[in-house]
Amino acid sequence: MDTHRLPDTIDGCAAQRAVPFRRGGRLTALGAALERLFVWLRPWLPVAHGVMFVGFLAILFVPLLLDDPGAEDGPFDHFTVMAHTLLWGLWFPLAFLSVVLTGRSWCGLLCPMGAGSEWAGKVGLKRPVPAWLRWPGTPVASFILVTVWGQTVGVRDHPEAAAILFGSVFAAALVIGFLFGRGKRAWCRHACPIGLLLGVYSRLGAVEFAPKRPEPGGDRWTEKTVCPTLIDLKRKTESRHCIECFRCVGPSSQGGLYLKLRVPGTEIETVSAHNPSLSEVLFLFMGTGVALGGFLWLVLPSYQHLRMAVGDWGIDQGWYWLGEPGPRWLMAVYPERREVFRWLDFILIVGYMLSWLAALTATLSATTAASAWLSARLAPGAEWKARFVQLGYQYAPVAMVSLLLGLGGGLFDTLALLGLGPAAVLGAKGLCFALGALWSLRLGDRLLAAQGVPATTRWIPLLPGALGSFAIGAAWYPALFGA
Repeated sequence: MDTHRLPDTIDGCAAQRAVPFRRGGRLTALGAALERLFVWLRPWLPVAHGVMFVGFLAILFVPLLLDDPGAEDGPFDHFTVMAHTLLWGLWFPLAFLSVVLTGRSWCGLLCPMGAGSEWAGKVGLKRPVPAWLRWPGTPVASFILVTVWGQTVGVRDHPEAAAILFGSVFAAALVIGFLFGRGKRAWCRHACPIGLLLGVYSRLGAVEFAPKRPEPGGDRWTEKTVCPTLIDLKRKTESRHCIECFRCVGPSSQGGLYLKLRVPGTEIETVSAHNPSLSEVLFLFMGTGVALGGFLWLVLPSYQHLRMAVGDWGIDQGWYWLGEPGPRWLMAVYPERREVFRWLDFILIVGYMLSWLAALTATLSATTAASAWLSARLAPGAEWKARFVQLGYQYAPVAMVSLLLGLGGGLFDTLALLGLGPAAVLGAKGLCFALGALWSLRLGDRLLAAQGVPATTRWIPLLPGALGSFAIGAAWYPALFGA
């Protein structure tokens, strides 16, 4: 019996209150226990946010006051090395991995940027969120900008660059919180580059916050809600914007939301019922491409050949300004560490990354379009666009693993510090990528099944998806395993 369905009578509200809520999902007793635990801990979240705020500022700015570490210094020998390890070897990759188990729990439970933005909103101007900020492309542009900027300033190699980049992002979070959202987290919902990344992959997660008394109408945005990320809670159908702050959860209440455990990947397998988004799929393609370009320029000889050719051409044209260094806030200028980027480097790095963004987006769009077309031929029904958007999500696991191994590659450096040899580290990377690729194939199969494609012919539209996953792996191979 569907306990959430209301009878079509004038007494529907009373009948709804009379029907007891039944917890759905897997491992319901464990879900209920976790829910009670975090509701009990909820009053302490501001303390956790305060500790993270202080710790984050220390990681960013204390290294600026210290001398450079020695070549042999480890994390326990010099605070700058410790800060680098915490930032790139633990925080980023573990926050990335956490989405598979707990969704965007980092955002709601620990993130100092989101909490700072909300605190600023409490004393700010409390203006309505403008249309340009609510545009789906805003967080996509934010992610691309921060990723490219991080490469040009050398965010992984220089503590000054990390302070510039993350300090600027933190300042943007505070400003947006102060101006917009009426005390809500407009930054987390609409502009945070990390939030978008975690939000897309949270659809793979094993945790969902679901309405106890859902109402029809599909997922909606509203400023009239207790939810800090502006979710219309009774109509919530997707995990992307939920930061799992537990404010909407009351274990003894018959209303609100509850913590629901599910098999990882379930939301994508049934994504047609969870507000699929074309902008989200395009970000999945574009984000993977721009991050890929950020690593390939470092390892492929084609970049150096291009640099030499463009540099010689610029000299022939008398464009000597290409050889001049730019401002440190825009590019890496650290002569004391023997790294100085010039305008030529800046222009080529940006162009190289955006070229890979375009190339991978075009490749994955083409393979997804082919899968959608074949699906429509084998199982007529839904429109081609709807099939395209749904099938685009099949690349989420392989793209997530690629970004983890690339942007979060410091985790494997940390494993090396713990004693794993080079062969073991390469084996761990290969295993992670293989599991991601197989999971993507599994999701593609389930999505095609949901579209009505018979099992006997499902391999036909699944083949372009497999080629797309292979393309991601082939493109990332030089960056992950050596050119």
